[in-house]
Amino acid sequence: MFEKIMVPVDLAHQEILDKALDVSGKLAKTYNAKVLYVGVTEATPTAVAHNPAEFQHKLEAFAAKQADLHGIETEARTFASHDPATDLNETLVEASVKLGADLIVISSHVPTFADRFWASHGGTVASRANISVMVIR
Repeated sequence: MFEKIMVPVDLAHQEILDKALDVSGKLAKTYNAKVLYVGVTEATPTAVAHNPAEFQHKLEAFAAKQADLHGIETEARTFASHDPATDLNETLVEASVKLGADLIVISSHVPTFADRFWASHGGTVASRANISVMVIR
C-alpha cells in the first residue's frame, strides 16, 4: 500500500517525535516501505547545526538510528529554507512531491486556544498535500 513514508523531523525537538516515529516504523515494517526523514533548516547557523551540510550529517545519524531501532530502510533528506518559521509547511509539501512520498506521518501537539487562530503544521500540511497525511498526537 505504501512505498515511501515521509516523516518530518525537527532535530531540536526530538522528544516530541516518539509516537510518530513508532507509527512510521511500524507502517514501514508492515508494508516493506522506506521511511524518508525530512528536515528543514536555515542556511545560517542554528542551535542544531552550523550549516545545512552539518544538519544533513546529523539527520543521517538520526535516520540510521531509526533504521536499527525499527529494522527498516531509511533515508535522510535536508531542505534549506530562508525562513522555516514562515515556509515550513510549503517546504514539506514540496518535499513530499520531490521525494515521491505516498504518505506523510507528522507529529503534532494537542490543540490549544492559539490553534483557533493559527493552524498547526500537521493540519496545514494535511490540507495542502495531495497524498495521505497521518497526524500523530
